[in-house]
Amino acid sequence: MGQPRLLSAGIQAGASLNALHPFSASPAADRVHLRLMETSDLHVHVFPYDYYSDRPIDSAGLARTAALIAALRAEAANTLLFDNGDFLQGNPMGDYIAHERGLRPGEMHPMIAAMNAVGYDAATLGNHDFNYGLDFLLTALDGARFPVVSANLLPGPLAPPGLAALPRYTLLERPVRDGAGATHRLRIGVIGFLPPPIAVWDRRHLDGRAEGGDIVAAARALVPKMRAEGADLVVALAHSGIGEPGHVARQENACLPLAGIEGIDAILSGHQHLTFPGPDFAGIAGVDAEAGTICGKPAVMPGFWGSHLGVIDLLLDRDGPGWRVAEHQSTLHPIAIRKPGCGVVPLAPSNPAVMTAAARAHAETLAYTRRAVGRTAVPLHSYFSLVTNDASVKIVADAQRWYLAEMLKGTPHEGLPLLSAAAPFKAGGHGGPDYYTDVPVGDIAIRNVADLYLYPNTVRAVRVTGAQLRGWLERSAAIFNRIEPGQPDQILLNPEAPCYDFDVIGGVEYRIDLSRPPRFGPGGRLVDPTAGRIAGLSWRGQPVSDDMEFVVATNSFRASGGGGFPGTGVDSMAFEAPDANRDVLLRYIAEHGTVAPRADATWRFEALPGTTVLFDTSPAALDHLDELRDLALEPAGEGPDGFVRLRIAL
Repeated sequence: MGQPRLLSAGIQAGASLNALHPFSASPAADRVHLRLMETSDLHVHVFPYDYYSDRPIDSAGLARTAALIAALRAEAANTLLFDNGDFLQGNPMGDYIAHERGLRPGEMHPMIAAMNAVGYDAATLGNHDFNYGLDFLLTALDGARFPVVSANLLPGPLAPPGLAALPRYTLLERPVRDGAGATHRLRIGVIGFLPPPIAVWDRRHLDGRAEGGDIVAAARALVPKMRAEGADLVVALAHSGIGEPGHVARQENACLPLAGIEGIDAILSGHQHLTFPGPDFAGIAGVDAEAGTICGKPAVMPGFWGSHLGVIDLLLDRDGPGWRVAEHQSTLHPIAIRKPGCGVVPLAPSNPAVMTAAARAHAETLAYTRRAVGRTAVPLHSYFSLVTNDASVKIVADAQRWYLAEMLKGTPHEGLPLLSAAAPFKAGGHGGPDYYTDVPVGDIAIRNVADLYLYPNTVRAVRVTGAQLRGWLERSAAIFNRIEPGQPDQILLNPEAPCYDFDVIGGVEYRIDLSRPPRFGPGGRLVDPTAGRIAGLSWRGQPVSDDMEFVVATNSFRASGGGGFPGTGVDSMAFEAPDANRDVLLRYIAEHGTVAPRADATWRFEALPGTTVLFDTSPAALDHLDELRDLALEPAGEGPDGFVRLRIAL
């Protein structure tokens, strides 16, 4: 999850709706124009507000997206609106409703109330919708005035009542007008898919209760059934990205093989927090990133937090008793753009009805997040967290180790070295130049704790060997490009690798040799088993051997195998805590009163004389350059999309 990346000023932002949509003119008398609209990965962002920085923003919020929806509905005779999942978790409002205030049966969740106000036709579930448990999810869905479908959600023997009642697909029967004004009845089949690894990522909530089945297998079984039941069109709501071209069993990002299934007419994708059509997916076989098609079928991916509205326009011709897609067009509509010299420029106002639907929860969330729980004597920011040891990451690692040192007493793991793995959650990238943690010296409020630890994970400990520990660090080092020694100004970061996969493991010391190839690719794919970037790995001054054993404090997502890190998984689990990482961090701060985490020299880059790399970060980082002691770094001009570029001498 991150700050929505904004499009550069251009035709998609500046052209008129009619210029963007040649189908918006009246179609021929015997044709029907149907407009499909999609939001995805809203993550409880109703208001255009950043609760972490406690300020309004123009680049997020369903209230803004709703204005675009209204305009595009007014322009077309026949429209449908869908959401692609991950709407119940993702910001402090979601946490406040789930953990602080609670949600009683019959009470409307503010996100659902906002979606009702916009008027969705159907939705599907994403992986983060399970983060608060199945009972909470089902209670929240009770208030939805639209069907929620999930074809590959498989209830287990311990599933709560109501889970099996969620439909795998639905048929929406709608009157539509053709170019001559005649009305026809159209049956639109809507099927939804979630990422199969949900049972791994949310094991504490889903073990024995539910799991995710294979996306492609579910589609192959159900799409013909939908057609047999009279679906004129089939729209796939795939909370899944555009990944491998071929079908891999239970793959997370399956939109390419999904689009190849006969009977599916359009793909509404998400999960990756990227945009399509556009350059994010250029060069992938079977994908036309400019036209917005996958295997020749129209598709969209609308960013996240309401940053874009995805639109697919279809022209339908009669095909015997049914209909077929004769022409199609995929487009994106951003709610804001970033213009050089002007910053973020909003393109849509907020919809009052959507704001009203969540107004009470918004006010209560602000009061909740502004409560102080302690103080910090040092600034806690993530501007340099991907290039050097960082206090905002260190405080999370310290809290996890503090908690588990007590919890492991009297267990078989008590005498082993206790390490702690933590990663920066907000460090720019696709999130944009404002997407960083920044807690100044002074009071630490609940919103700051939530900023330091974004997700509702729980504390876990895994028991690993020295070989697995080294593999874990090799996986983390996949975030960096391979660097040619002696060459100037090479780009440091792999743009496909998210910052939350850069685990720093406190309690050991090591170096990262960027001249060597990575062992793993983004997502944990093994690309070179013989590669090794980690050098000088030691514990208390002694080299770490392959047969040594350690306990590593981490979170439930990573411990269960999220990200594909060596040494993780159910078989490695040493301790499953009942407490959330964020709550442990809050208690750590409250107990200490004032914290001053020191960014120990846990890791550094291997020296490469005569070599420089370029690193993009927030312009706000320039105010903190004097805090750096062990990094040869200087400004190197402007980076893309509002970032600043820094040069690092290795």
